[in-house]
Amino acid sequence: MTSHAESPEPEHTGDIAPSSPTGHETIEPTERKSVEPTGRKTVAKTRTGQTWIGLIVAALIGIVVLIFILQNLEEQRVDLFFWDFSLPVGIMVLLSVIAGALVMALVGGMRIFQLRRAAKR
Repeated sequence: MTSHAESPEPEHTGDIAPSSPTGHETIEPTERKSVEPTGRKTVAKTRTGQTWIGLIVAALIGIVVLIFILQNLEEQRVDLFFWDFSLPVGIMVLLSVIAGALVMALVGGMRIFQLRRAAKR
């Protein structure tokens, strides 16, 4: 630990080195490290880390959906084409969201298929 009485050594922060005896300035490669104000190195973001964050967010959304379902257990009559059935409102909303996600995945999958087929040509 340094005391305040000691003067710290000045740091060279630029890419240009001090003038050489020949009068020419030289550019030295410097290693750049990302450092937080606290002096700790930062960690690069990775796909694994981003996946972990995504899973945590998905779990939180799942908990909110579960609470919604448990608070909306009143039965509601549903008529769909020639079907007639009763479901709790929360389950009905969940099934609607799942159906929408499946339609979106189908359309997205077809587009990916088109792009891959076009890329092979």
